[in-house]
Amino acid sequence: MPVADVVRRSRYAVAAVFCVHGAVTGSFATRVPWIQDHSGVSAGQLGLALAFPALGAAVMMPLAARVSHTLGTRNALRGLLALWTLALVLPSLSPSLLTLCAALFVYGGTAGMADVAMNALGVEVEHRLEKSIMSGLHGMWSVGALIGSAVGTVAAHAELSAQTHHVLAAAVLTVIGLAVCQFVLNIHPAEDDEPPARFALPPRSALLIGAVGFCAVFAEGASLDWSAVYLRDILDSSAGVAAAATTGFTLTMAVARITGDAVVDRFGAVRTVRWSGVIATIGGVLVVAAWHPAVAMTGFGLLGIGIAVVVPLAFAAAGRSGSNASQAIAGVATITYASGLVAPSIIGGIAQASSLTMSFLVVTVLATGLAVFAPVLRTRSRSRVT
Repeated sequence: MPVADVVRRSRYAVAAVFCVHGAVTGSFATRVPWIQDHSGVSAGQLGLALAFPALGAAVMMPLAARVSHTLGTRNALRGLLALWTLALVLPSLSPSLLTLCAALFVYGGTAGMADVAMNALGVEVEHRLEKSIMSGLHGMWSVGALIGSAVGTVAAHAELSAQTHHVLAAAVLTVIGLAVCQFVLNIHPAEDDEPPARFALPPRSALLIGAVGFCAVFAEGASLDWSAVYLRDILDSSAGVAAAATTGFTLTMAVARITGDAVVDRFGAVRTVRWSGVIATIGGVLVVAAWHPAVAMTGFGLLGIGIAVVVPLAFAAAGRSGSNASQAIAGVATITYASGLVAPSIIGGIAQASSLTMSFLVVTVLATGLAVFAPVLRTRSRSRVT
């Protein structure tokens, strides 16, 4: 097969991997209320438990590069993705706070390693195609999250236990993931290549860009894991309606990411992020002020639109911000993904100390940061190395 065809095939395979990864997240997010009830934990204890994915990812993510170096990109992604899809089952089996924390540690660790592997492959495919594809790949992640959350909504309406739902979802997603990984690029390092460093500080140029991504991903993590709980606890919604709020959020994010490239081409990154921040802020205000489930669901939908394209644009800006593009992108990725992993636990802690409404007031304030700090994405273009 011609090299160009191999690269194009790998692009679609990596897109499918992003979709599978998102489907696991969506499957989990819609059943958080069920998992909370099954484990018998309070909002504050749930927030504590939701800190463990961040801890697991922080511990395990540095290992992903070494796994890829040892096994090659294809085998590494195949194994790491399978571990992630199977880890979906663990939280719903947890009968207590202690076991839930342990399950979420594994859940976060496998999520982070798979995330590093698939993004690294996406960057490599983008380089070989010599055109941007990362926004579309992140859009496919949102499509997967939408599919997972939609199935979760149906399962919640049918009063299917999260245990049964997640066992079935994990089985299907594992099979799909193993199948599509067969078609990704299989890159092995040269024999004299040194194993990658376990940790490297990001350049200063990436820190402000990472802060913009932090605001967006914090709102994303908070909305994914707490939107259903918010509608149930604050607005007394049914389980099905509460789960539908998460579905609506992922739907608007998916649509905005898939169409985002055209918007950026027309208005530029800075104007796009500035107006995205305005939209996200309006959405946050609606959530905080909601007097009816429909108002809160509209607010979560606007939050999804407002934050959708920020992370891909932050990655692009990081790549243009310094002499070492990969180090800058890695720094921004670390900041943004850490934000998404710690956001749910911070939201739970604020909810325990005050209320979920106050938690989403914090999300709204961070959303305004997108509009205020959008100009940091205006960086000089780096010349392409051929």
